[in-house]
Amino acid sequence: MNFSGSVDIRAPRARVWSFESIEVVDESNFKATARVGIGFVTARFVVRIQMADQQPPDRAVIKAHGQAPGSAVDATAEMQLSGPPEGPTRMDWTADVALAGTMASLGARLIEGTANKMISATFDCMRSKLEA
Repeated sequence: MNFSGSVDIRAPRARVWSFESIEVVDESNFKATARVGIGFVTARFVVRIQMADQQPPDRAVIKAHGQAPGSAVDATAEMQLSGPPEGPTRMDWTADVALAGTMASLGARLIEGTANKMISATFDCMRSKLEA
């Protein structure tokens, strides 16, 4: 599944770049835990994230692998920041996501709807924290 979008954030580019809400393992590896509910199926994914490429404060590519009982997810995402250094900052992003197991068996339409809601909520939260 492919997702993409753009988000405008009223904050300096350096502040947007440095925003993190995940556990730092080392300079290029991170860990996050996410509870995902799709329809009647809920799973708690432990996700390992690797910064595959970065050009601060403009571009980053991350690769992620997550596992939950009976399900797995692999994703590659790219983020491009633009706009004046003092802001506002525009974030253009793409993500290619592959699900396997129980979650994958639920059907693309149901998964995409839930994923879009989660993505929107994530960016709303991020924007509110960065613009505060």
